[in-house]
This record gives sequence, structure tokens and C-alpha cells, in this order.
Amino acid sequence: MANQQPSSGNPRVDVEYRRKKSAEEMRYQIVSFALMIFLTLVAFVAVGYEGFSGWFTVPFILLLAVIQVIFQLYYFMHMSHKGHEAPSLFLYSGVVVGAVTILAFTTIIWW
Repeated sequence: MANQQPSSGNPRVDVEYRRKKSAEEMRYQIVSFALMIFLTLVAFVAVGYEGFSGWFTVPFILLLAVIQVIFQLYYFMHMSHKGHEAPSLFLYSGVVVGAVTILAFTTIIWW
């Protein structure tokens, strides 16, 4: 039970603190969700617009996807909270291994 907040002995203060933290967390999630919907709409517009070439559209959509993954991890999966250091370590080490693997296979194919 190391993740529990220390009790002040006053139940009214503890309830108010939890209510304030919950409201703040919900606000972050709503803003993040709205931004992700906006980024999805931007990606659809980038694909549908005839003026953009494929050389612009594909990297642009990949950039939007990376931004959405960051929003997903930090706001919806609560990776920004304390106590999530071990899952963060495994997640980021997996990203590094995946990136090195893609880089290795790309260099093998191109050279």
C-alpha cells in the first residue's frame, strides 16, 4: 500500500484532495482526447487533399501517429504518474530494440 496518499486524519480534507486530483486528471484526459481527434482529422485531410504528394503525406501521418502514441501513453495509460518507472523502462527499452532492429534490417536491404 505504498501508493496511497498519507491520511491527514481529516476525512473532509482527504475527500477534497482526491476530488481535486480526479477533476484535474479528467481535464487532462478530455483535452488529450480532443487533440487526438483533431490530429486524426488532420491526417484524413492530408490524405484527401490532392495538393500533397506521397512524399509529404506519409511522413506527416507517421509524425501524427507518434504524437498520438505519446498522448496515449502519458494520459490514457497514466505513464506520467509516480510508480510507473518499471513499465516505462520496459516500454522504452522495447522501443529502442525495435528501432535498432528496423535500422539493422533497413541497412541490410539497402547495402
